[in-house]
Amino acid sequence: MAAVYSGISFKLKSKTTSWEDKLKLAHFAWISHQCVLPNKEQVLLDWARQSLIAFYKKKLELKEDIVERLWIYIDNILHSRRLQNLLKNGKTINLQISLVKIINERVAEFSLSESQRSTCAMLSCCQGILSTPALAVIYTARQELLVALLSQLCRLACRQPGGAEVAQLFEVIHLALGHYLLIQQQQVNPRRAFAEVTGHLLQPCLVLRHLLSGGTWTQGQLRQALSRDVRSQIEAMLRAGAFQPELLSSYKEELLDQQQGDTKIGAMKSLLAPMDTVIARLVDPGYCELSLRAAVIASSVALLYKLFLDSYVKEGNQLLCFQVLPRLFGCLRISQLQEEHVSALTTSDWTSELLVVEQLLMSVANNNIYNIAADRIRHGEAQFHFYRRVAELLINHSQASVPAWFRCLKALMSLNHLILEPDLDDLLASAWIDAEVTDLRTRKAQEALIHTLFQTYAKLRQVPRLFEEILGVLCRPAAEALRQPVLASGPSRVLRECLLELPPSQILDTWCLVLEKFQSLVLPYLRGDADMALKSLSLSSLLHCIMFNMRSLDSSTPVPIIRRMQRTMDRMLQELVKPLLDLLLEPPRPELEPWLRKVSDSALLLSYTWAQVDTMLSINCSQYQSASGALTDAVVEIPGLPSLLPGVETHHWKKIEKFTAQFDSLSKYCLEQLYLQKMKRTLVETSFQSEEALCALRRDAAYILGSGRESLNQRTTASWDGQVGTVSTLTYPVAHWHLVVSNLTILISYLCPNDVRSLASVLLRTLPMSKAQEGSAEEEPSITLEKISSAVLHNPLFPEMQPLHSAFLLCLTEGCASVLRSGIQGDPRLLGQQLPWLFEKEHTIVTLWENRFAKVGPEGVEPKGEIAQNLLSLVKSDFPVQLGGEQLESILGFLEVISALQLDSLLAPYHVHYFLLLLSTAVSKLGAPCSCPLSLRCLMTCYRLLGYLQRGKSARSVLKILYVSEIFEITLTSLFKASSRFSVDTDDPSWLEFLQVIGTFLEQLLQMLIQTKLSLVLNFGKIVAFLRTLYTEATSGKQVETQNPRGQQLLLVSLTKLCQVLGPLVQERKQQQEPSGALSALLPEAVLQTGAVLSLCWARGAQGRRLPSALISSVSALLEADVGQRSTHGTDVSPATGERLPSHTAFYQDVYSQLLSGLPALAGDPQSFQAAMRFLTLFLLAPELHPKKDAVFISMFHSVRKVLADPAVSGQAIQDLEPHLGALFTQMLEVGTTEDFRMVMQYVLQGLDVSNMWKADVQLQNREACQEQPVPLAVVGPILDVLAALLRQGEATISNPHHVSLAFSILLTVPLDHLKPAEYGSVFLRVHNVLFSILQCHPKVMLKAIPSFLNCFNRLVFSVMHEGRQKDKGSTDDLSVVLECARLVERMYSHIAARAEEFTVFFPFMVAQYVTEVQKVTLYPAVKGLLQEGIYLILDLCIEPDVQFLRVSLQPGVRDIFKELYNDYAKYHKAKHEGERRYAA
Repeated sequence: MAAVYSGISFKLKSKTTSWEDKLKLAHFAWISHQCVLPNKEQVLLDWARQSLIAFYKKKLELKEDIVERLWIYIDNILHSRRLQNLLKNGKTINLQISLVKIINERVAEFSLSESQRSTCAMLSCCQGILSTPALAVIYTARQELLVALLSQLCRLACRQPGGAEVAQLFEVIHLALGHYLLIQQQQVNPRRAFAEVTGHLLQPCLVLRHLLSGGTWTQGQLRQALSRDVRSQIEAMLRAGAFQPELLSSYKEELLDQQQGDTKIGAMKSLLAPMDTVIARLVDPGYCELSLRAAVIASSVALLYKLFLDSYVKEGNQLLCFQVLPRLFGCLRISQLQEEHVSALTTSDWTSELLVVEQLLMSVANNNIYNIAADRIRHGEAQFHFYRRVAELLINHSQASVPAWFRCLKALMSLNHLILEPDLDDLLASAWIDAEVTDLRTRKAQEALIHTLFQTYAKLRQVPRLFEEILGVLCRPAAEALRQPVLASGPSRVLRECLLELPPSQILDTWCLVLEKFQSLVLPYLRGDADMALKSLSLSSLLHCIMFNMRSLDSSTPVPIIRRMQRTMDRMLQELVKPLLDLLLEPPRPELEPWLRKVSDSALLLSYTWAQVDTMLSINCSQYQSASGALTDAVVEIPGLPSLLPGVETHHWKKIEKFTAQFDSLSKYCLEQLYLQKMKRTLVETSFQSEEALCALRRDAAYILGSGRESLNQRTTASWDGQVGTVSTLTYPVAHWHLVVSNLTILISYLCPNDVRSLASVLLRTLPMSKAQEGSAEEEPSITLEKISSAVLHNPLFPEMQPLHSAFLLCLTEGCASVLRSGIQGDPRLLGQQLPWLFEKEHTIVTLWENRFAKVGPEGVEPKGEIAQNLLSLVKSDFPVQLGGEQLESILGFLEVISALQLDSLLAPYHVHYFLLLLSTAVSKLGAPCSCPLSLRCLMTCYRLLGYLQRGKSARSVLKILYVSEIFEITLTSLFKASSRFSVDTDDPSWLEFLQVIGTFLEQLLQMLIQTKLSLVLNFGKIVAFLRTLYTEATSGKQVETQNPRGQQLLLVSLTKLCQVLGPLVQERKQQQEPSGALSALLPEAVLQTGAVLSLCWARGAQGRRLPSALISSVSALLEADVGQRSTHGTDVSPATGERLPSHTAFYQDVYSQLLSGLPALAGDPQSFQAAMRFLTLFLLAPELHPKKDAVFISMFHSVRKVLADPAVSGQAIQDLEPHLGALFTQMLEVGTTEDFRMVMQYVLQGLDVSNMWKADVQLQNREACQEQPVPLAVVGPILDVLAALLRQGEATISNPHHVSLAFSILLTVPLDHLKPAEYGSVFLRVHNVLFSILQCHPKVMLKAIPSFLNCFNRLVFSVMHEGRQKDKGSTDDLSVVLECARLVERMYSHIAARAEEFTVFFPFMVAQYVTEVQKVTLYPAVKGLLQEGIYLILDLCIEPDVQFLRVSLQPGVRDIFKELYNDYAKYHKAKHEGERRYAA
């Protein structure tokens, strides 16, 4: 047969054989062992290679399909395991250079044409060659072939191909770059390496790197890791080729004009201009598309400068590194803007190029290239002149919309402030005062530049010089209306930080400078000039910022400073503030109104600023003499503000108030601030309690609140940055509301009731009623009406402001009541008699309930029945209030506000009113079927709030008007009717959550009934009777389809809660020997009804894939109540009826079997699993329910085993379930028999022996797999806990020593390495507990198992040494876990030492193992100390022959460690204990 196949080579070369047959024969020959050919692999590879060469040289005509299959054939050979095995065994396969050249030619062809035929196959062949070292040698031996391949591969990638070949292409590029980098490392001819990189690789690699950096290919096309690796390889290749250490002298010759006389670099003399060569290749116009050229050059400039610095930056080369900078900067388009038209560059172009300039300047700063002194003394300020040219370019071509423009200027300022100082005025104008900046990122960059500017001049003590330039820009002619506010939040914050650090003298210099400019350049020309009015406002804002943010003077301030401050304040008042106020007193003319508004803004801003600063100086500095007079001597004048601004008459303020009241403006806000300042000064007076003072305070407070009342009715959505200078018509309402709210503690005491109600109304109206109104976290921090009001609502001091809090509560109830009234379907007058709390006016609500409670009395217990009767009659008939979609949204908004209030601390009248209001909302007809989610959400919110109310201090007040049974009946009657209208599935999560909320509310009602002890029998009797009626209605449908399953669930929830509350109550009364006959009679009926409803719901719920937790909890509650009431009566006969109770035993057993079989499925739902564990525990404790044919203990144990062994249950889920499993196991172990214990021990040690599973889990062999938390590791903890618990039962329970010894084999396979600190500590503790249980509870086993015990214990010792070693990197945050484990080791040593007779023979070996292992690591001192204390206890028991044995038998290195250990032992430990024994009695 072999002879037949040996003729295949002739058939392959035959012209008569078709190419289809040739390919089939070639494939068969390769894979068949029966085909015998001399050197078969080489023959077949050569045949395919020669065929392709003949085709591409036009010597052979082949179809494209045949050509592609030939490439695939070669690819299959190159990637075959057979070829790899042959090469590993040393066989040589010769690829021939002709094949490599064909591959290179094809890559070049693909990079130039659109054809993609055979691309994938050819690239795969190339990958096969490069990924196999024995084959890749054909490229590495012929370096020019690899360079050509790499160049063409990069050009192919630069064409931005798509599809499947992208990933393959970059894999090949990655391999090729890897080989070329190895060649570069071995290159001995730097000139050749430079020529290869600059001549062939520089251009395509730069384009490719730019495309990779720009994210041209998506994550699906190209892995990010591969993209990152290729970029790193390109950078490494460029650095190793163009910026070699051997080329440093050539760069110096070129850039520094130094003639080197060293003969060693003679070979480099012909390479005269390496930088020119690189730049010429960079700016060459023909190597990439025109649309990409500028971007590629820009990104490459930054890269090349970085690589140059990485290679050559060191002390002494700073000038060389700088000389590269102008040349590379000259490649950017912005450097030739003098010759080009500026509009030729778009904002995107500016952004990309300025980012590069920023990187260049940051590289200069980070590498300390610019030394100001060295540049001036040695180099004629060459660097300074270049940076000046860059600064002029940036300032002359302002790009205030580009963040990088600001960052470039900031970098230049950081290098040397003199670079920008000649153009400081233009810089301030273009980058700050005249800049139109709207984008958040750009504002941040602008703020950083201004911060650097102020910080620099503050350090230079030249802040007045900077302000002189700022004032010059502000006062120069300009279109002021187009300017943005000078001091927005960013610049204002920067200036504030700067001013706080300045000494008072510089502050005063700056202050006086602004005053002088104001007086000389603005004030004389202010009358009638709108632009001058705007300039005055800008200067006023600047003055306000300076005066408000300087450090305040105090008594320790030098007297000259205080006197100068006094003069400046007086000068400002007399020469600036009063003249500005005088301008406001002129008769108003319509054409001057805009001018007058701006002047009033400026005048009142300075007035408020002066008054505030004057007050603070008067309080803090006793030597300062206020122009307003001493605070303690001031007299409160009724109508005006002369005490704040001396010399301004009262009637003048009236005129100003009249004018400012017409507009929402800064002047109105400042006037409010002046009135507030007046109130503060009045409160400081010693006589402020006088009637005149109180009247003035009330009048001032009313003015402040009334001034902005109309503006708050506009519901503006504007935001304010908190700066006084930015208050405008748009932002005034926010600023006014902020002023009022910030000073509520002052204002609230002096507001009349109507003003307080108005304030509460505004507060409610401006609260965000939905999540969308609250704004996103990504927005710029700002102040809005909604944020201010939300802050008030959530402030813990809000309830302390009693008048406002009460008014707000009333406004809120009126808002809710108005929505409910809008949904009335019947006669409003009749409903007003039945539900008066919906129609009462705000001020009569409290009086209504106060009068009602007064009639009942403080301890009244009998509620009047008309409220309950009215509500019940309305609910049973058809509640006449129906809320649609918009009304539901409105009521939900109000409910969200109510949720934020502290309802548990309401006074009784408010408590009752809110309870009835929420109850009325809950029993209303909510929406249409389509709005079921909204209705459920509304109901859940109502009942949550009702439950919250009933936990409050005034909860008993509700029982003065309603019985608990009446609330119970009203609630369930309404819900039962509403449930029939809901279009929601019974297993829908929202419905199940709703049931949980209802159950919680009903349980709280019943618990409150028990706590108050108000007519227990009467209330519980009514509840049971009502539920009996409801049960009849719920099960009245003859067909299942006509029944109401949601109503049945509601009924089940109510019955369950009744059983949960009534059962313990009856048992408690019996234990306390209190009479409980009537209540005991109610319990069996409740159990009977619960069982009946539960059977219906269980039959329906069991059809689903997973039983709901509420259903399982109901079964548990029924079982608990059933067992409890039977134990109470001692029989199954009801005392009330004399009839035998129907047994639920069969039902319980059915539930038990279903839960056991479905327990693994419930593991994914912690609530359901917890409920199941509760039922199984109760079932276990009720032996009369156990099936006769089944052992409950064994069945439960096997069911739990299935949960732990189920691969679908995650490790995290098992950790979550561990407490519930532990509770069940505790009960099982308490009631289990000895046989049960033996069975558990057998399964834990044999059936649950996970050692094979751990050994087979290969993933545990490496750190990465351990970090992924494999499931077996999560099982380790519970198994070891069970093992320790069983072992602690002792030899009386576990009589077979073999079972105990099996525990050692388990412990030896528990993973202790490559664990996270928390996991390590947990596993270590559990292993220690198992060993300790064996040591203490199984002495007979220990007689024969000491070697096994020590093997396990030594694993713990060695793991502590490994984890406690000093690492090269990393923190010691996790050392506490290791220290705790080391303490456990020390404790175990002490336990072993206490059993000295058993371990005597093993003591020297324990010491030998300790020192052998400790020699390998350097421990943290704390860990070492604990371990040594433990081993010292063992050395105490070693006799002298043992010590001699160790000194002789240990290896030399270990012997030194032992010698050091023993010396420390003798010096510290032994001597200490001998001393203690010496002085012991």
